[in-house]
Amino acid sequence: MPVEMIGWIAPQVASEIIPPQGPPFDADVIAQTARIHEDADFDRVLIGYFSNAPDGFLIGAHAAAHTQRLQFLLAHRPGFVAPTLAARKMATLDQLSNGRLAVHMISGGSDADQAKDGDHVDHSGRYRRTSEYVQVLKQTWTETRPFDFAGEFYQIEQAHSDIRCVQTPRIPIYGGGGSDAAIACLAPYIDVFMLWGEPLADTHEFMGRVRQAAADNDITFSVSTRPILGKTEGEAWDRAHSILAEIEKRTGGRTPKGPQNVGSQRLLDAAAAAEVHDECLYTALAEASGARGNSTALVGTPETVAKAMVRYYELGATSLLIRGYDPLPDAIEYGEELIPRVRELAADHDRQTTESAG
Repeated sequence: MPVEMIGWIAPQVASEIIPPQGPPFDADVIAQTARIHEDADFDRVLIGYFSNAPDGFLIGAHAAAHTQRLQFLLAHRPGFVAPTLAARKMATLDQLSNGRLAVHMISGGSDADQAKDGDHVDHSGRYRRTSEYVQVLKQTWTETRPFDFAGEFYQIEQAHSDIRCVQTPRIPIYGGGGSDAAIACLAPYIDVFMLWGEPLADTHEFMGRVRQAAADNDITFSVSTRPILGKTEGEAWDRAHSILAEIEKRTGGRTPKGPQNVGSQRLLDAAAAAEVHDECLYTALAEASGARGNSTALVGTPETVAKAMVRYYELGATSLLIRGYDPLPDAIEYGEELIPRVRELAADHDRQTTESAG
């Protein structure tokens, strides 16, 4: 299976080491970022969701208007828009982009952040709600006749949508979470389970739990990391250490308060166990930033990092999400130095697997 390369798009240039530049919504930044990722041969870009951020649907529509091939992964939090309405909105964007949309369901790992949008459902309840939400999305996209749905969170009568997805049978659904509740509620229903970059042994174990919970659902995986490249190993590690120093400078050397979500806690556990895992998985950046998202780095030459990324592919991560600490120049560099190598190594692995099976 060809590896899917996912990048990151936002309406404002910023990172853990770059203060936000310009207005919170800059149409030119969106268009530029989309074109850079398309030129760099990314398959898709994630449009993030934050409680204080501009609307992702409109970011995706604007980015689609400035690209031809690039696909989009729209982060979406269930609970704030009815699933039937969300399904019609997503199908509309899929039509507008000519079949280039996928959705990433984010149940929410922070009670405080959910409360900013008026949501006070507890952690496990949010995942149960997402499970129902995904089921209603699927039915809205695929049912040809009005349908009813009776659940804990949604009671729907005679729902029907005139607008359909361009993609057959529907828009792909991604999702993630590190807790038992996330696995139990998402694995049976979503298409791609998203993970942050953990040590390979931990990733393998976690994937096994998801596959077991998925039962008959043919689920695949995505792994997210932050590649830091250099022409030499020393140059790459010098850059990684300088990024760590900048993050520590911005936090005053204080480790941010531990996050509530289990996925972040797993990254911090890995950082406590070792600063570097496997070939080049660098966890110090996750620890310094509080592991509030995708924050473990793969450090080295493009050859070293590509091999490390493909190790996740060999475990079953057919999608690989990468985002740089200097977002736009890093995306360009990934397109020149990293993505071609990853695609070549993944194709070699597939070819060898096929030959062995034959």
